[in-house]
Amino acid sequence: MTQRALHKLFAEDIDPKTLIKGLEFASGRAINPKIDLVIFDEIQACPRALTSLKYFSENLPELSLASAGSLLGLTLPEDSFPVGKVDLMYMWPLTFEEFLGAINDERGSIALKEWNSRSEIPLSEIVHEHLWRQLKSYFVVGGMPAAINAYIQHTPQTLTAFESARAVQEQLITMYTADMAKHSGRVSAMHIGRIWTQLPQQLASTADSSAPKYQFSGVLPTARGYRSLAGAIDWLENAGLIIKAPIANQGSHPLAHFTKDNVFKLFCFDVGILGALSKLHPSAVLQYEYATFKGYVAENFVAQELLSHGVKPVSWSEATAQVEFVMESHGNIIPIEVKSGWVTQAKSLKVFISKYGTKNAVILSANPQSYNAQVI
Repeated sequence: MTQRALHKLFAEDIDPKTLIKGLEFASGRAINPKIDLVIFDEIQACPRALTSLKYFSENLPELSLASAGSLLGLTLPEDSFPVGKVDLMYMWPLTFEEFLGAINDERGSIALKEWNSRSEIPLSEIVHEHLWRQLKSYFVVGGMPAAINAYIQHTPQTLTAFESARAVQEQLITMYTADMAKHSGRVSAMHIGRIWTQLPQQLASTADSSAPKYQFSGVLPTARGYRSLAGAIDWLENAGLIIKAPIANQGSHPLAHFTKDNVFKLFCFDVGILGALSKLHPSAVLQYEYATFKGYVAENFVAQELLSHGVKPVSWSEATAQVEFVMESHGNIIPIEVKSGWVTQAKSLKVFISKYGTKNAVILSANPQSYNAQVI
């Protein structure tokens, strides 16, 4: 049901049994709390519906009730949220593996899942080439469901399919921009929008194809450092539109202790949206001909994959050495070097290994997988 009139139902009484009766009349069907699933979609549009979740939890626990919404931390008053009464699940864009399933690439999906469970067995060259081709498709389409749907409605791997996905991404960007104005005020929205649209320029502000530390100068005419932009950056992060990756100045436990609030990298939440913001034509991405920006796209992809698997992206930099990402795992700090192509020379990774004696390191590149390769 998509009736705004239902808001009145929640305004009058949020006793669960009363609400169920009202929903039954509105939907024209009975609701059995023991076997039915009730979904409150776009719940941010009705704060009282969000508040009612507390009473459903306490007074009607046998009902399976789910809700979905966006910008919950930005648009709702604090007293609307039923703290301790709901299980939270954050939704990210579809990962590459989920993308393969969505486009019905059964062979690719099975091969990737089997490799994930038995990664000590290398992929065959033909499987690697297939997944590499699909990954470039993912770099264009990204993980937003609407963009993926637009893509699969056309013959896969055709330019029309990719352009349809890009058109949807441009519409989404327009809607995100409208949300900024709606939920943050005119002046704040201008600041937020400028940071958002300048993401590609920030990523490409160095010539070595590695995403740089965020630069505050030049973003806003009046900005003089982190403090003047912190609110807008926090808004974008809370809205889920950017990924903020702190830069650690040591590769030691705990990594968070060696980061600063004003030293970080910013990535887009979705690699497909980044392409649309960057005005990258799909054909350039598919042919892998977009100069050093390949490196920034690859790094953005890894950042969102880490985040979707519950790993907060953190970078590392000391003196002139830097590694794209480092992560803590079972007491170890694992450096992750990201290479967009086939050249895997990694001097900074060698510096990290030498200084911290790490037992495991990862180089992500376009090459087929290998183990125990010497870091050059």
